[in-house]
Amino acid sequence: MPITTCVFDAYGTLFDVAAAARQAASEPEFAQLSDRWPALAEHWRQKQLQYTWLRAITQAHCDFWDVTQEGLDWALEKTGLEGDAPLRERLLALYWELQSYPEVPQMLQRLKDQGMATAILSNGSPDMLRGAVTSAGIEAVLDDTLSVESVGVFKPDARVYDLVSKRFGCAKDEVLFVSSNGWDAGCATGYGFRTAWVNRADDPVDRLPWRPAHILQDLTGIPELAGL
Repeated sequence: MPITTCVFDAYGTLFDVAAAARQAASEPEFAQLSDRWPALAEHWRQKQLQYTWLRAITQAHCDFWDVTQEGLDWALEKTGLEGDAPLRERLLALYWELQSYPEVPQMLQRLKDQGMATAILSNGSPDMLRGAVTSAGIEAVLDDTLSVESVGVFKPDARVYDLVSKRFGCAKDEVLFVSSNGWDAGCATGYGFRTAWVNRADDPVDRLPWRPAHILQDLTGIPELAGL
């Protein structure tokens, strides 16, 4: 069946999650971050994801904002920056203003021009996602923003992927699901979506029962994949 619906993970896929630490490090009052921001950003993101998996497994769901703060607190301690309240406050504020990757607006517009339905499917809470979408200025090229909060469990639980068909009335194989997380794209393949992994860091493929159908370095080629 032809692809009718293109669905994107949000953080790390459409939105640059390292941007908060990078921006803070460029501000004079946070010079202590200048040589530590890459490590902080990496630790923050990894703990944020790990906490979602653990909460899903243990059925201890919470708002994504909670695990975002908890991941940051772990990362600040890991990088020797714990106790710096102004830095913590600034990093969290910047997380609500993440910019999209440069190719995102034009890529989404091309999908809309092709007649595709477009949406975000994210662990993020509705408020967080609204903030990121507004900050990036991409409201007009998205048909919807779907949050795990409507089912109360984080990805890769199948109930999250179910949200796409419930919203758009499409079959699984009509969906192109795009994520920067190899595990997310792999699990979505197992679910039945067509998938693309945006592997900006040139990481190895995750050792899972399923693999992403396509591997790209950025999002530029998504409209061509959707049109296949």
